[in-house]
Amino acid sequence: MTALLGKPLLYCYILLGSFWAEKPAPAKFHPLHVSTSDISYNAKDGQMEVILTIFTDDFESALTKQFNTKTDLSKAEMHTAMDELVKKYTAGHLQVRAGGAALPLTYLGFEINKEAVNVYLESAKIAVPKKIDANVSLLQNLYEDQLNIVHMTVAGVRKSAKLDSPARKVSQQF
Repeated sequence: MTALLGKPLLYCYILLGSFWAEKPAPAKFHPLHVSTSDISYNAKDGQMEVILTIFTDDFESALTKQFNTKTDLSKAEMHTAMDELVKKYTAGHLQVRAGGAALPLTYLGFEINKEAVNVYLESAKIAVPKKIDANVSLLQNLYEDQLNIVHMTVAGVRKSAKLDSPARKVSQQF
């Protein structure tokens, strides 16, 4: 007899529980807000080469916020328009100095690499730098907990720094 009474109570509990149960918050795609900036001197070409790696969804959000326009870095038909936004964004959020002089960087393009975007930049020919300074503020206008990791390489020597927002500046001697 108790087995028969228990089942309707169980069904009521399940039914009512679904109305009163607290819904879980939607999971974030990734809980870490990080980018990497790889700044390397290519001795063969005499140029500084830069590769920025940024999570695609975060980068699209930053572009949308800054330029107040629809963004989609993966759509081929939007690539030309996105190229212009990426070029403007990186110019405003990454500055490099070599030997104390500002180093103009030429935007080469971007590509999607799984969940991330790689942005490619290079300088004109320069002498082997003894000191590199970088001002990196990627995604800091979007996330308070943004972490930007900066790698600098000259003559096979790699030095790295971690910039927790709001920190933006890093200098390395070679």
